[in-house]
Amino acid sequence: MIDSADRTSRLPGFYDKSLRERAATIAEWAGLAAEQIAALDGTGGLSPDQADHMIENVVGTHALPLGVATNFLINGREVLVPMAIEEPSVVAGASFMAKLARAPSASLQGSTNGGGFFAHATEPQMIGQMQILDTADPASARLALLENKARILELANQIDPVIVKFGGGARDLEVRVISESAIGPFLVAHLIYDTRDAMGANAVNTACESLAPTIEQITGGRVHLRILSNLADRRLARARCAIAPASLAFGEFTGENVRDRIIEAWAFAAA
Repeated sequence: MIDSADRTSRLPGFYDKSLRERAATIAEWAGLAAEQIAALDGTGGLSPDQADHMIENVVGTHALPLGVATNFLINGREVLVPMAIEEPSVVAGASFMAKLARAPSASLQGSTNGGGFFAHATEPQMIGQMQILDTADPASARLALLENKARILELANQIDPVIVKFGGGARDLEVRVISESAIGPFLVAHLIYDTRDAMGANAVNTACESLAPTIEQITGGRVHLRILSNLADRRLARARCAIAPASLAFGEFTGENVRDRIIEAWAFAAA
């Protein structure tokens, strides 16, 4: 394994190496063991028999190329980014932009280095939704749930001890009254759940399913839908970089011209 002090994601000529040479370079860079190196060739991947036990109507398996994007410097750390993708130019494009983001430039707010990417993430909180119908008084039922919040969260944390062990679990309970709908008023309870590194669908859905009887007992209503929300506005990742306009110039286009056209494209997407 290359010493961390000397390790860089800048791998000049990586594109021109053979497949075997690139795999050997990555193995040395990351200090991969023999079995990890062997896994890269895909021969030890998912077998049709294994696939047949995972989903319905299996007829075979499907593989994707595994590439590595180079040049990434993220929060001061040299990183190689694996990408399983079938579309040409994505790996090369990402590598090129990472190279621009880390390039030295005296015009970046007085800095002498672009510094790569700077990223941070919020806590990985997902939302589990429970629809509560047939309550005698939705407003009173809402208050009853909030009064029992501590009890409900404690029950939720007993459902998946593994996630709790790693620092995740139930964080909060929010309850909304939907006063007007096509079926009349009802409640929606939001279980705010920290899923750690998991995507969280299984953990959140299981928690909502398990809490339903308790929710019904507290409200006197009927829990119908209980499911992970696709809205992930509590689980956000942000990244920024600074690129000098001069680095964007090509052909007859000045860097400022390219910059302005990128901003115009962004405005279209934002609108």
